[in-house]
Amino acid sequence: MPPTKEIKCTSEDCFLDMFENHYTYDVPDDHSVDDLQCPVCGGTDCLEEIEL
Repeated sequence: MPPTKEIKCTSEDCFLDMFENHYTYDVPDDHSVDDLQCPVCGGTDCLEEIEL
């Protein structure tokens, strides 16, 4: 199965608590949460991966 990551936005001004990012099999090895942008507030330095 392709990987799935749960990511939370920590910005105090954003109402999004978390979202899931579903990947394909060909996601680059060096891709990380730092490459993403919050879909609500647009922030990039406020995202953290939720570790289960």
